[in-house]
Amino acid sequence: MPSASHFIRDLQGRGRYLFSTEEAVAALGRTPTATRAALRRLKEKGELADPHRGFHVIVPPEYRALGCLPADQFIPDLMLRLEEPYYVTLLSAAAYHGAAHQKPQVFQVMVPHRRRPIACGKVRIQFISRSDMAKTPVIERNTSRGTIKIASAAATALEVVGYPEHGGGLSNVATVLAELAESVDAEALVVEAHRAPLSWVQRLGYLLSLVEASELAAALDPVLVARKPFAVALAPSAPRGGSPSDPRWNVAVNVHVEPDL
Repeated sequence: MPSASHFIRDLQGRGRYLFSTEEAVAALGRTPTATRAALRRLKEKGELADPHRGFHVIVPPEYRALGCLPADQFIPDLMLRLEEPYYVTLLSAAAYHGAAHQKPQVFQVMVPHRRRPIACGKVRIQFISRSDMAKTPVIERNTSRGTIKIASAAATALEVVGYPEHGGGLSNVATVLAELAESVDAEALVVEAHRAPLSWVQRLGYLLSLVEASELAAALDPVLVARKPFAVALAPSAPRGGSPSDPRWNVAVNVHVEPDL
């Protein structure tokens, strides 16, 4: 009967760092209770971590201080196990597209329904829900454990504006957009702008103008003409009474935005 240590060494030898409790039960030939106890002992030694119940990651020496594998190395397999679509979003997606002015403190993942955050060692994963996320264009990037899905640069630009509370506030969002703009294709942005909530498009246009991404901002002008926007507040959670209005984007500028450029 193989030991749990032998089991995980065998997996590593085959380039695998992820497994389920059910797989371990079958490989070790023990009861589920005995298997979980053996895995728990390895976890106490720092050799394993559990991002989700019944889902285990092997922690190689180079990640022992982190206490887990980096999120991008296990999120694709975890979401496959959960049978739920996903893509990397917001600040985490922006970092993949070159907008890494400030490294995100959490790894942000878009899913169709609300899901509790994950803490695995020092790794923090935040789930944001969007009901129409299946329509979002994604790209795939290689990781050391496979590939991962990431929102396109155009979709990311709209989503960081749409979820400013998850983007460090509008000043940080503007900073991210200034860096992200180089990776955004104007035609792709127009396609996404026709799909996104109109208020997102208005706020994005204002912020792109603010950070002097004039070509992308100009691409959004026809979208607003076609969709005929009502006035919106730049910061929906802040009071807007008496705020100056930007006529081009029909946005009430009710907060001061100061990007770090």
